[in-house]
Amino acid sequence: MLAARSASFVEVFCKLGLLPDTGGTYFLPRLVGTARAMGMALLGEKISAEQAERWGLIWKCVDDDQLMEEAHAMAAHFARAPTKGLAATKATLYASPAHTLPEQLDLERDTMRALGRSRDYREGVTAFLEKRAPQFTGQ
Repeated sequence: MLAARSASFVEVFCKLGLLPDTGGTYFLPRLVGTARAMGMALLGEKISAEQAERWGLIWKCVDDDQLMEEAHAMAAHFARAPTKGLAATKATLYASPAHTLPEQLDLERDTMRALGRSRDYREGVTAFLEKRAPQFTGQ
C-alpha cells in the first residue's frame, strides 16, 4: 500500500519470454485497466512510485525518509481499528467485480446486518456517544 518515492514497478517477464505470473495477469488489468496492463506486460518499462500511485497500484507514495514513519502510523491505525469490520470491508470490495449491482447491494445488506450485531459495532457507537476513543476487540 505504501512505497518510497525511489521505488519503481516493472513487469519484466516480457524480456525473458514469459508472462506475468502469481496473478499478475488477473490483478494488473483490474488495478490499472487493460491498456496500462498491456503496456506494462508487453514493454517491460519501469514506472515510478508516483505513477503507481496515480494509477492505483499503491495507496500512497512517500519520501524515502518518511516511509517507515508512514508504515508505523498505518500499522498503529490498523492495530486500533475494528478488525472484523475491516475484514468484511475487504471481502465485500473483492467480491464486487463478480457481482451485479443488486447482488452487491444484497451482500452489503447481509454483511452490514452481521456487523451490526458485533461487539465492535456496539463499542464504536458507545464510544462515539461518550466522546471517547473506542477500544475494539475484533468481536
